[in-house]
Order: sequence, then C-alpha cells, then structure tokens
Amino acid sequence: MRAVVQRVERASVAVGAEIIGKIGPGLVVYLGVGRDDSAADCSYLAKKIAGLRIFEDESGRMNLSVRENGGSILCISQFTLYGDCRRGRRPSFTAAALPEKAAELYEEFCTRLSEEGLAIARGRFGAMMQIEQVNDGPVTILLDSGKNF
Repeated sequence: MRAVVQRVERASVAVGAEIIGKIGPGLVVYLGVGRDDSAADCSYLAKKIAGLRIFEDESGRMNLSVRENGGSILCISQFTLYGDCRRGRRPSFTAAALPEKAAELYEEFCTRLSEEGLAIARGRFGAMMQIEQVNDGPVTILLDSGKNF
C-alpha cells in the first residue's frame, strides 16, 4: 500500500459540481492499494500517518502529529500510485489491486484512521474527482507499507 501524504492549510474534493469532502488544516492522503495488500497494510499506514510528526510546535520544529495539531485528513483513492513507467511511455498498472479489493481496503484504511481519533473526509472511490488543496510548507511524505514491515 502506498501513500502520498501532504500537509495542507485546506483541501476539498468534488465530483462534478458537488463538493463531497472538505478539510481545514491537516493532511491530504493519496492512497494506492497494491495486489498483495491486506488489512495489515491498512493498520500499519493508518498508525504511521496518525503519528507522523510533521506539524510545527511552538518552537517552529516539526514535532507534532496531525492528531496533536487538531487537524483532519482528506483521503483520496489513487490507483495511479502503482503506475510503472520503466518500459515505454504509458504506465502499466498491473501492480495495483483490482477495483473490488482496492475499494474494500480503501474503506478499511479510512476506518482505521477514524479509529486513531482523526476526523476523515473522503473522496469517492472510482470516481473522476477534482481536488483542490493549499499545501503548507510544502511538506510531502511518501510511504510504502511493503518497504516498512
């Protein structure tokens, strides 16, 4: 399971003209689900993201987590994180999970984040979405559960 985590001042996601998720300060998490991922990957990444100390404390040091900072998370499913561009110019997505499995694990991941005490806004799995965000920093962290446990 792969995640791109970006610290934001605010973010929103829309499907068509309807805004379906919106947060103030916090994190936007783009989540890719791989073929071999499981609920264990969801748990690992949810705990890791909830505890990432990437918000500034009163001394200006990145020392606070999103939970400690009182922030929210906007979680967007993004299978293109598994795009393999090593051959040719069109990415191959064979390492990404099939949609049924990916949808199930995306929901599981969001549930695990909620269980960490975080307010979660979501995109719509499989939909064409428009995401607006104002990055803070910028701070962008790449996580891959397959490389971490």
